[in-house]
Amino acid sequence: MLIYYKNEHMLFEKPSFLRFLPNWESAFYTGILSATLLTGCVPVESTGSGSSGVSGSSASATLRYEDAIYAPDVKSVQLYTQSYNAADVLAPAVVSLAQSSPLILEFDRLNATGSRVEVKIHHCDVNWQPSQLASLQYLQDFNEFFIRDMNASTATKVPYWHYRFQVPPVKISGNYLLEVSQEGGGLLLSRRFVVYEELVNVGLRPTATPGAGDRLERQQLDFNIFFAQYPLVNPSQEVKVVMRQNHRWDNAKQFNRPTFVHEAQRRLEYQLFDVDQAFLGLSEFRALDTRSERFSGVGVERRDITTSPDKVYAQTGKSRARDAYSTQPDANGKFLYGSREYGNAPLNADYQHVIFQLHSPEPAPGPVYVFGGLSDWQLQEQFKLIYDDQKQLYTGSALLKQGYYNYYFAVKGANGQADAKYFEGSHFATENVYDVLVYYRPPGTRTDLIIGYATVQVNPQR
Repeated sequence: MLIYYKNEHMLFEKPSFLRFLPNWESAFYTGILSATLLTGCVPVESTGSGSSGVSGSSASATLRYEDAIYAPDVKSVQLYTQSYNAADVLAPAVVSLAQSSPLILEFDRLNATGSRVEVKIHHCDVNWQPSQLASLQYLQDFNEFFIRDMNASTATKVPYWHYRFQVPPVKISGNYLLEVSQEGGGLLLSRRFVVYEELVNVGLRPTATPGAGDRLERQQLDFNIFFAQYPLVNPSQEVKVVMRQNHRWDNAKQFNRPTFVHEAQRRLEYQLFDVDQAFLGLSEFRALDTRSERFSGVGVERRDITTSPDKVYAQTGKSRARDAYSTQPDANGKFLYGSREYGNAPLNADYQHVIFQLHSPEPAPGPVYVFGGLSDWQLQEQFKLIYDDQKQLYTGSALLKQGYYNYYFAVKGANGQADAKYFEGSHFATENVYDVLVYYRPPGTRTDLIIGYATVQVNPQR
C-alpha cells in the first residue's frame, strides 16, 4: 500500500492542481508523488544474467515492451478476459480497474518438462516505455508471481505443457506489460494489457474521410471526450488519445492534442482532417478452421495424417485487391483453439504443420508473410512465404495448434511495416472494431493513467 506523509514531512511541494480534486483523489496523487520520490526510477528491464539450463528459454534476450516471444518452444499465447466464469478468448486484453473480469494468460511449451515459470508486471507510459513507479505503487503484492497451473498434453502427436495464469489486480490504471521468464532466468514471452478507469466519457462517431479518393477504402472516426465530473488540468497538453483498429497495436494512431477545447461544455473535440489519421478498412479476414482431424474445415484444402505432425494444406489464396467487397463472418484477425473430436482444447488440441499458398502472377514488391493475430500482428520469419517463379506461387508453412484462425497476406513495405492492402484490397464497408484509450498525466505526477475507454463496431454484420 502507499505511504502518506504529513505536509511538514513531505519531500516535495504539493502541486496546486490537487486543491481542485476531491479529498480521496488528492490523497491518492499525494501518495503517488511521495512514494515515487522516495523509491526513485525503475530502469529498463534486461534479463540476461545466467542460464536457465532448460531447452527453449532465452537467457540472453532483452525485454521488449511489446507482444513478443523470446523462446522458440513457446507457442499459442493468449491473453484474454474471463467474464462471468466463462472464458472469452476473443476478448481484448483490456480490463477496468475494478477488474470484475480478470485477465487470463495461457500458452504452451513444446520442450518443457513442467518446470516453474515466473511472471512480473511492469507499468508503462503512453508510449510503452517503463514508467517511473516502483512496483509497490501499482501492485498489492511483491512483483514476483509463479505459474502453478500447468498440465501435460493428452494423446497428442506433438507433446507439450500448457500453462495458465490469472493476472493479479493492480492499483492504478495505465499500460502494463507481463514479463514471463523461466525460473532462474531466461525470457519466454511478454504481453501487453491495459487497465482503465471510467472518469471521463468518450463519444465515437464514424464519419467520411476528407479525401474524396480515399472514401471508398478508408474508415474514420471523430470523437469527443466529456469531462464534466472529472477536473482536467491543461487538457490540451496532458491528455493523449490512442485509437486502435481490431485491438491492434501495430497500426494504432495517437492524438496528442484535441482539435478544440470547449471549457464551458467541459468537452474535448477531435476532428480528423488528415487522411493519414483514418484507417484502411481492408477486407474481411481469410479464415482457416483446423479444429477437426477427420473433416476439412473452412479454408482447408486437404489433410495428410500419415505424417507427424499432421499436415494441413490451406486453400490456395489469390489477390483480392481488385475484387468488389464481399461480406463474410470473421473474428477480426483473432484466433481460438479447439478439438472437435476430443474437446478440452488446452490439452487435447494437437499441433500441425499448416501449409499456406498464395497464387500471384508476379512477385510482390517486397517479402510476403501470413499476417494477423496468429503472428502477433508482426512480420515474423516463421510466417514468411517463398515465391516460385515457375508455379507463380508463394508457399510457406508454420507449426500451429488446432484452431480457428483469421489472417491476411501482407507485403513488407519499404518502411518495414505490413502492407495488407496489396493482396487484400481495402473497402470502407468492411466490418471492423475500433476502441479509444484516453491517457492523462496529472501535473506533478510521473505516469500516464487511462481515465476513459470506449469501443464501437463499424459496419456491423446482421
